[in-house]
Amino acid sequence: MNTPPVLLIHGGAWAMPDDAVEAHKAGIAAALAAGYALLERGASALDAVEAAVTVMEDDEAFDAGRGSFLTRDGRVQLDALLMNGANLRTGGVACVERLKNPIRAARLVLDHSPHVYFVGVGAERFARQHGMALIDNTELIVPRERERLMAFQKAELEGAVDTTFSGPRHLDKEDEDSDPTTHSHDTVGAVALDRSGHIAAGTSTGGTLSKAPGRVGDSSLIGCGCYADDHSAAVSLTGWGEPIMKLVLGKWAVDRVAAGAPPEVAAEAAIDYLYGRLGGHGGIILIDRQGRIGLAHNTPRMAWGLQTANGTQVGVTRNGLR
Repeated sequence: MNTPPVLLIHGGAWAMPDDAVEAHKAGIAAALAAGYALLERGASALDAVEAAVTVMEDDEAFDAGRGSFLTRDGRVQLDALLMNGANLRTGGVACVERLKNPIRAARLVLDHSPHVYFVGVGAERFARQHGMALIDNTELIVPRERERLMAFQKAELEGAVDTTFSGPRHLDKEDEDSDPTTHSHDTVGAVALDRSGHIAAGTSTGGTLSKAPGRVGDSSLIGCGCYADDHSAAVSLTGWGEPIMKLVLGKWAVDRVAAGAPPEVAAEAAIDYLYGRLGGHGGIILIDRQGRIGLAHNTPRMAWGLQTANGTQVGVTRNGLR
């Protein structure tokens, strides 16, 4: 089989300010170049996804790896997931503080462990045993995020942060305590189709601004922030994690493709479902084995990039909130 390869990535869906747009475009272009170069040489979709996400983890513009948002106590905690659609092998890590590239740790879990998911110190120990260096958490922190955390916490103390949400009345209190349209959801992710006709997906994040230490969002959970199955599609999501988790939205979208919906239709339906059921906000990318793609979001902006044999597209699209 010699399937034309496709790489689709996202760099977060949120109320991105104007002065952040160019940095996001540049980071996405670099990630596309790294991942697609592997696909052109015949590498697997899994390799391409890992490479693309690694580039974005290393880019301070994104909420993944170095430059991530800080927890309430001023530390970086990272989550990542990688899934191979060819055989459903999966690796995930969460709440890691001493790994530069959690997506690489996820790959080690996928390749070398009978388990699927490691967290915290256990994940770091596993990664170190398989050749990854441990770093000091301060190496992941940038001055911009210290300032952002201090400003946010000051505003909270002064009552200037609007933590109410006018969504459906049945939402849990935890959901009402978040403002999904203004808090940044700069999670990164990628989906790919390789020359052998296999697909893969990956997602990586630093979580939400001033999150409680130990909080794990949707990004590293199978079927929530990420999923891949050659029989249907590969998906990566970004956005307000709690509603996405409750709906297992990644698997929901993949199941729509399995039932016959084109990825474009499934992506739009997933975002409609997210908002209609729980008032959630976010973005989604999908790809199937025919190379058809889907992309949708209901946040003010979403950063994304696509590369195929026909060329490269990079964009930060606007969209009115529903």
